[in-house]
Amino acid sequence: MTAPLTPPPPPHDPSHQHAWQGSSASGHGAPAAHPAAYEASYGQDGPGMKTEVREAAVTTAAVAVAGVLFGVLWWWLAPHVPLIADDSAVYLKDTEGEQAIGVDGTFTLLALGFGALSAAVVFLVRRRGGVPLVAALALGGLLASLLAWRIGVWLGPTQNVVAHAKAVGKGVTFSAPLKLGAKGALLAWSVAGLVVHLGLTALFGPRDPDPYQSPYAAPPAG
Repeated sequence: MTAPLTPPPPPHDPSHQHAWQGSSASGHGAPAAHPAAYEASYGQDGPGMKTEVREAAVTTAAVAVAGVLFGVLWWWLAPHVPLIADDSAVYLKDTEGEQAIGVDGTFTLLALGFGALSAAVVFLVRRRGGVPLVAALALGGLLASLLAWRIGVWLGPTQNVVAHAKAVGKGVTFSAPLKLGAKGALLAWSVAGLVVHLGLTALFGPRDPDPYQSPYAAPPAG
């Protein structure tokens, strides 16, 4: 009686074990590469807080200095409010005139234009957004508007209306001091700058990396 023939066990192939261990090691190593890649991409979002604050300070100063030109243009383009005096008081020559409204309107339109222009220039120079940069535009616009207001008043007719009336004489028309009646116009530059800069950043600014995007390449088709 002969024993049944059984196939001998397969020879031990260490390559399979090494291959399995290698794939396991690579499987453990691949997720480790994902946080590093994500941190590298995350670090490209901005140049750093210190740099952003420094750039914001420069932007605030540059925008505020532009208020000098704004003030000169307001004084030059704003309509004059005519006054006339008699022996007892000073009156508006044209009681139904809209020159005073035109003064506020000129200031507002110039502020909107300067705000949009400053936001476009800042975006073209920096090509990105950020809280410090946006805050710099808002603060710089407010400072520029205050500076333009004071410069326009300083360049305009004297604030001493009585002395001016006595100097020109009775019945002679003269211009009233340059005055900003609608103080809300001081915010027009800041509002325009914020809106334009945020719009440009949303349309043409760099996109943030998708944190949910898989770091592994998609398998080839088929």
